[in-house]
Amino acid sequence: MSVLEIVLRSVAVLVCFMVLPLVLGQAEHKVMAHMQGRLGPMKAGGFHGWAQLIADGVKFAQKEDIVPRAADKPVFRLAPAVSMFSYLLALVAIPFTPSTVAGDLPASLVYVLAVSGIGTVATLMAGFGSGNKYAMLGAFRSAAQLVSYEVPLILACASFAMAAGSLSIGGIVHAWHPIWLLWQLPGAIVLLIAATAELQRPPFDMPVADSEVVMGAMTEYTGLRFALFLLSEYAGIVVMSALFAALYLGGWNGPFDGALGFVWMLLKTAAVAFVVLWVRMSWPRLREDQLQRFAWFFLVPLALFQLALTAAGVIYTA
Repeated sequence: MSVLEIVLRSVAVLVCFMVLPLVLGQAEHKVMAHMQGRLGPMKAGGFHGWAQLIADGVKFAQKEDIVPRAADKPVFRLAPAVSMFSYLLALVAIPFTPSTVAGDLPASLVYVLAVSGIGTVATLMAGFGSGNKYAMLGAFRSAAQLVSYEVPLILACASFAMAAGSLSIGGIVHAWHPIWLLWQLPGAIVLLIAATAELQRPPFDMPVADSEVVMGAMTEYTGLRFALFLLSEYAGIVVMSALFAALYLGGWNGPFDGALGFVWMLLKTAAVAFVVLWVRMSWPRLREDQLQRFAWFFLVPLALFQLALTAAGVIYTA
């Protein structure tokens, strides 16, 4: 791979990373407006509230950037960037077509799961660096949630890797068959729920809910630094939706996928992202004890059942 190709691929990933989360943020405003009867997001700028996202950006840019006196300033300032950087690294290894991938790694699934876990470190950095006991408490609760739901998430991904006989996301897409829609359905349920909890999206948003512990690890953040945390959340939705689409929905597979593979992958990713948004509008928030119990007493056993089912299927068809 030449230096020019590396630069072009890096720029393409960066553009997607900056554009797709913004598109998703705008879509969330519209979905929320339609599903909950909110008029505000439909008014900004006139036609269908096209300027709502711009208004939000201007609002965050105008807010004062405050660093608490008791904060560990370097850690406090670096945490939002670390949170975003983890999903930027993950997006590098997710293929949209056999040739449309920035880094075609032999074990890209392991790589994506590893780098997306850096977000836990960013959360702890935000809580510790704020110099605020409520932010620290929220960070610990976030870390406990993220670690708990990483277990079923990894087990579900292991099932897809076992079924395909590959740790490469591209290899899993190539091995995909429509029978997976039934065979891997329990793993898909676990993957979608665990990914939503990893992103701390409702109904799994207790650590950052203002009705629980102020705003969790982000309590002391204002202005653009707070906006970066929100942007990383939308970037995480894009990454996890694309991963789900690749592992369970066949990625670029579809009619005329030779010419429309990229379109199929985008449409499947958008459909999964819509489900994540829809869940936010429709489900009430769980309690912290319910969240932990749900992970260890429902998702983990279901993921282990899927692993056993996949192993039996692989042995039977060998």
